[in-house]
Order: sequence, then structure tokens, then C-alpha cells
Amino acid sequence: MKLRKVSFAPIFTFLVLVSLTLSSCGQSNPFPLSEPGSYDFGTRQGYEFIDTNRGDRPVNITVWYPAKLPKDAPPSDYNFDAPPDLSGAPYPLILSSSKVGSIFGPHLASHGFVYVGVNGQDSAYYGGPWLVDYPLDIVFALNQVASQPLEGLEGMIDASRTGAMGYSFDSFTSLVLGSARMDPEFTLQQCAEAATISPAPSKVFIDYNCKLTGGWEALATRAGPAITTSDDGLWQPMTDGRILAVMPMAPEGAWLFGERGLASVDRPVLIIGASEDENNYYNLEAVPIFERLGTPDKSMITFLGEDHMMIYSDEPVEKMKHFAAAFFGYYLQGQEKYQKYFSEDVVNRLENMAWGVYKGE
Repeated sequence: MKLRKVSFAPIFTFLVLVSLTLSSCGQSNPFPLSEPGSYDFGTRQGYEFIDTNRGDRPVNITVWYPAKLPKDAPPSDYNFDAPPDLSGAPYPLILSSSKVGSIFGPHLASHGFVYVGVNGQDSAYYGGPWLVDYPLDIVFALNQVASQPLEGLEGMIDASRTGAMGYSFDSFTSLVLGSARMDPEFTLQQCAEAATISPAPSKVFIDYNCKLTGGWEALATRAGPAITTSDDGLWQPMTDGRILAVMPMAPEGAWLFGERGLASVDRPVLIIGASEDENNYYNLEAVPIFERLGTPDKSMITFLGEDHMMIYSDEPVEKMKHFAAAFFGYYLQGQEKYQKYFSEDVVNRLENMAWGVYKGE
């Protein structure tokens, strides 16, 4: 007997909307995944590697992971060297700098991820060698944790299900890990025409993108011919096929990637933008990056009234944690029910949120 497939989508959508209506009356949390997950978390440091293919460059990492704490363990922001919880292992992997990891790592570990942050990555006033170093550091770190179990965390990581995220400078890295490619010709043209652009970008914005430390020649030397040589003028991707989804927040790199470089992005992307971003300029970075992404599987959530420094405010950070747990839970853990949390119907009903590009309406 052939069974007829019944769609529960209308019922499901109705229940979601009822839940959001109740939440607006204070009866439910509209960001449920901002709450800690079912795991405790632990933190481990001291993992040190050397990339012999890049002049013996050190790449050291911090790891946040699902842990099993004693019932009488005192509250801690770190839980250093806590016993790992293998009950759901192996867990999907999330990658970023340790700076961003310190904000999101404990939370995502509580939701069943292992989070690896590369130490020493931070923002800079100008673009420079870090534009190459940071993505390659993270790819190298991925290869290390995939090829040899981390001491004390054996059996914890499933590197075949990996995601990358980042905020501001680290969002550039996450876009590279999503397969965005550098376009030197586009960047140089934008810099040459910067004075004629209307409205004019700020000097800080122009300097950041155009006054690369050592210039493009030094950056190309740092990257090497294996990356800079191509038939289309774009640099080669600096990523890994195990990275399945990326989440850039307060993104940057529109002038460095250009339309063609962003069209190369080929995996699911969730962008978080801030409508009042005075540093990365919502309309110069977040909007063109989102619109030019080549992947059809792309989403953007705009935080209304927030600026670039929202990463230092508890409320927007809690919301970003919710969206991160939902996005990576859906794509890396197969949590189908989480897709609703970053869907247009739901986001447009959240206070101070807009789906996609916000046009001030």
C-alpha cells in the first residue's frame, strides 16, 4: 500500500507564530537557544602546533567542549580541564579566533559542539599579512584536530561536520573559509576611485582597505603563487571542504572580495548585520556582501538600532548565540526544527529585527 505524504508545514508555522505571540506577552522566550544547552562545558588550552610549510609558524588553540561537571562544582566562566562528556560524541566542530571563541565557545559547547579558537588573532587598523595568515591558521588547525586526537579530548570531534564563524575582522576570515576569493584588481580599482564615491566612505574605511601593510605585493608574497595564480585573476580559495556552513557577523571584506570573489561562496551562510554599524558601514559591507554571495542558501538578519560595538552588549550577544546555535544546529547537527529560528516568518516578528537587507522602512 502506498502511503500518502501529509504536509504538516501549515500547522507547524501556526504553532511557531503562536509561540512568538505568547513570547511578546512575556510568556515565553523568543530566543530559546540563547539559554545554555543540555551539556556543561569545559575549556582546555596548551595545544600548540607548528606549521612547517609556513616558516615554522606557531598555531596555538583554545578548545571549548561538552563536559561533565560534578554536581557541586562552583560556577565558572572557564571550567578549565573539566572531564569531557562523551555521551553525544563525536560532536561537530566550530572554528574561529579565540577572541570570538571566548564569547561563543562555552555556549555552543553546551549545545553539543566542540569549538576551536586560534589564539593571537585580533583586529588591526590596516589590512595586511593577517588577511592570509588568519584563514590559513584556521585551516591548519582544522587539519591538526582532524588528523590526531587532542590529548584529553579523544573521540570528541567530528571534523567532517565543521562550521566557521567570526565577528568584524574574524568575519572576513569566516567568509574566506566559506570560499570567498580575494580580487586584487577590484580592490585596487575601488581604492583608486574612492574619492569619487558618493556618499564618500570615511578615511578610516578607505585606509583599512587600501593602505595594506606592505601593499599588495607584500601580501601576494605572503600568500605565495599557489594561492595568487589563477586563470580568472582571483586568488585561489583558502578553505577546506569539511567546512559546511559559515556565519559572518558585522561582516567586512566587500572591497577585498568584490562581486566575483563573493560569487565564489558555495555553502550556506548566515550574516548578522547591525543597521547602525559605524565601523564596517552596513551599506558598504553587510549589504553588498550579502547581495553578492554566490550561494543560493544564504540568509541575513539585521539587528535594528545596533552598531558595531553590539558585541560588547549582553542582549545582542545573547541573540547572536541563539542564532548561532540554530544555524549550526540545523546544518551540522541535522536539527530540522531549528530552521524556524532563522526563517523570514519568525525573524520579521521579533522585536528590533529585520529579515535580509533593512531599508529603513
